[in-house]
Amino acid sequence: MVEHEDRLGCIFFALSNDTRRKMVRLLARRPYRITELAPKFDISLAAVSKHMQLLERAGLIDREIRGRDHFCTLKPAALSKAHAWLGGYEQYWNARLDALERMLSEDE
Repeated sequence: MVEHEDRLGCIFFALSNDTRRKMVRLLARRPYRITELAPKFDISLAAVSKHMQLLERAGLIDREIRGRDHFCTLKPAALSKAHAWLGGYEQYWNARLDALERMLSEDE
């Protein structure tokens, strides 16, 4: 089993690519067959499949194979892990923005 921090690293690496982020956005709407996704991108079917494999290894999608069709579904729990980790920095950024707001209001 991948440890928590390693899983987050895999998730953030998978989301670091614009094409994969677009795929995740599409899968957030509904499940897709890989052959349905391929025409939406200016890359080959094999390249789409490789991107989906990386998303699957990161735990962001599930793939179900029915005959020759590969159905991919988003696993939102993986995204919630990344969101929770990023949320840990919310207090820091809120404090920084509050300090900036105070500094700007002092200059008026």
